[in-house]
Amino acid sequence: MIISTSSFFSSVKMRCFTLLLFFSSIVAVALASNVEEAVISQVVEIHRLRPQTGSAGYTVPQLDCLSWRLAIETNNLQNWRSVPKECTNYLGHYMMGKQYRHDCEYVAKQAIEYAKSLKLSGDGKDVWVFDIDETTLSNSPYYARSDVAFGAKPYNATKFDAWIAEGKAPAIPSILKVYNTVLSLGIKPIFITGTKQNFKQVRIVNLKEAGYANWAALILKGANDTGSAVKFKSSKRTALVKAGYRIIGNIGDQWSDLIGENVGARTFKVPDPMYYIG
Repeated sequence: MIISTSSFFSSVKMRCFTLLLFFSSIVAVALASNVEEAVISQVVEIHRLRPQTGSAGYTVPQLDCLSWRLAIETNNLQNWRSVPKECTNYLGHYMMGKQYRHDCEYVAKQAIEYAKSLKLSGDGKDVWVFDIDETTLSNSPYYARSDVAFGAKPYNATKFDAWIAEGKAPAIPSILKVYNTVLSLGIKPIFITGTKQNFKQVRIVNLKEAGYANWAALILKGANDTGSAVKFKSSKRTALVKAGYRIIGNIGDQWSDLIGENVGARTFKVPDPMYYIG
């Protein structure tokens, strides 16, 4: 039988088209599968971000530790006494990990940008109020101890005072940058802390060794300073204002540092989920 050339090439074209269609279908299915796997993978990763198992895989039944921490930082949860035991590992990984550092750095970035944007009077009356514990200095070495457990164990004033007396609290690097920026702009730093007056010399040495060498005033809590932290810090800020100072910035780790009277032109909250001072 004789097959014409045109019929032969038509047959070849048809087979090639069929093969092309077949391989195109395979490629389409493969691509769709890859996209589906990517979507599923993304969903899995998003699900993993939900802190149902804490920051390192530890089971946290009936408690979302990230939401608990958010409630603290936004001051929606008040007057709490200790970190839930279920969140000890989560909090430890947060405080000793990069997220806490990044959070502090972001707060510091906003504070520095704000400070640099100010038009200062130049009369020496512009001041910036700094808290000390968990703001300029970190007590993480103390809170990381097993007998403290990042605040999950009941607060022990005797143990904490002994730690303060050692004078070994390191600086929080990002807040030290805020301090140095404030100084370079001609703004006077003022420290207001709930630390007892009898630890003044220890605090002076600790601050200077950590990099805080100069300040306009270091105000500690005296024997006659009674009442809440809000009342104490409000009264000290009010005294500054009455003396003619302008509080253009105020940074602290507790809401009691940032509320009350004469809080300043702008406040900045440093994260601290380890304890509450009202």
